[in-house]
Amino acid sequence: MSDHVISLIGLVLIFTVATVFSVHMGALAIVVAFVVGTVFMQETADDIFAGFPGDLFVVLVGVTFLFAIAKNNGTVAWLVHGSMRVVRGRIALIPWIMFLVTAVLTAVGAVVPAAVALVAPIGLGFAKRYRINPLLMGLFIINGASAGGFSPISVFGSITNGVMSRNNLPGNPALLFLCSFLFNVALSLFVFFLFGGRALLGRREPVDGTGTPAAKPGDGDSAGGGGGGGGGVSDGGGGALAVAVATDRATAEEPPLTLNRARVLTLLGLLSLVVGSLFFDLNVGLMALTVTVVLSLVSPESAKGAVDKCAWSTVLLVCGIVTFVSLMERIGTIDYLGEGVASVRTPLLGALLICLIGAVVSAFASTTGILGALIPLAVPFLLGGEVGTVGLIVALAISASVVDSSPFSTSGALVVANSPEERRDTVFRGLMVWGLAMAAVVPVVTWGVFVVPGWF
Repeated sequence: MSDHVISLIGLVLIFTVATVFSVHMGALAIVVAFVVGTVFMQETADDIFAGFPGDLFVVLVGVTFLFAIAKNNGTVAWLVHGSMRVVRGRIALIPWIMFLVTAVLTAVGAVVPAAVALVAPIGLGFAKRYRINPLLMGLFIINGASAGGFSPISVFGSITNGVMSRNNLPGNPALLFLCSFLFNVALSLFVFFLFGGRALLGRREPVDGTGTPAAKPGDGDSAGGGGGGGGGVSDGGGGALAVAVATDRATAEEPPLTLNRARVLTLLGLLSLVVGSLFFDLNVGLMALTVTVVLSLVSPESAKGAVDKCAWSTVLLVCGIVTFVSLMERIGTIDYLGEGVASVRTPLLGALLICLIGAVVSAFASTTGILGALIPLAVPFLLGGEVGTVGLIVALAISASVVDSSPFSTSGALVVANSPEERRDTVFRGLMVWGLAMAAVVPVVTWGVFVVPGWF
């Protein structure tokens, strides 16, 4: 059995075992890299550690650490409540506000499941209170998370841009973010009219003194029993969900948040992160850690417990997958597979196959893991120059992320868990059909829009 076949079997085992059993995919990937590298490839521990992505580790820790501080000092809650005041009783705008809030959270560094866990209880609570289809609201929240997920300082964006940089591929982080954002806006517009948004147009509700739609007698303060353990939330999603529900209930009983010194400094820090990465090409991870250290010094109470709230599960997941993929690169498996895709007589057909594989696998596995594994597989194919590099990466990124609406993903499961209990089964079935439809349709659409024309 060749080294390439052995490493491919290892990759399949990583995704299969982690999906079927309660084993962390990142930890499993490092273990498989150790076993395959030591037993079959005669590699040393130093060889295996050489594949560990230290730069990506700093990025993921930095941005999630900063987001944890922003939650601690109330900046996130201020953004959520501030955005709701913009609605002024216009019910049709509530899903769009939830879309934008979730997009902002992921764009500034929140991992997608964490952002969905934070916003879903609030959004689904509004859906029940104002008779909005929970499927519509849930998809808006998930699409919003995907829309912001490819900003240059986000987790998805950092993974994608980092993999391209390490493989010396030309990238365009700003274009990747813009295309992903606009695609999800268009997709949400379709969702709005497909799932009852037309009936919301023109509907208004009384507002309280802060401009927030006033609660009605008998209205619940959560998403209709959404905090329960049902819905199959994985990767610690239940814990994040409970925190989000508790936060929503607590903030509902407190006076409106105002900008204080800590929140202003946090907003300035987030703004400096965006400006530094977009216009001065500064390292996102080092900048994020710099901002967190400054905030910790000037506002120590904001940093209490923030390190424990970093997305360590996601950090281990991404770094583990990249470590194993680095092993595959060292022994030539990535080049072998890429040449196989490139050998397809029609390069455009090969590009479509890559997008379809990314979408289907991501619907049942981790999007972060898929991004880290599939982009290197496409490198030899991209180096041929017959397909636009940026166009294919954009198509692959969108195809692999929009299927997070599947109820088998953490984001989809969070929406199901936060839906009103009497409609939970309906939402589950709706998300399952929608997620599978996205896996079949979106790769073809993104391939036709971003790859075939050869614009970039």
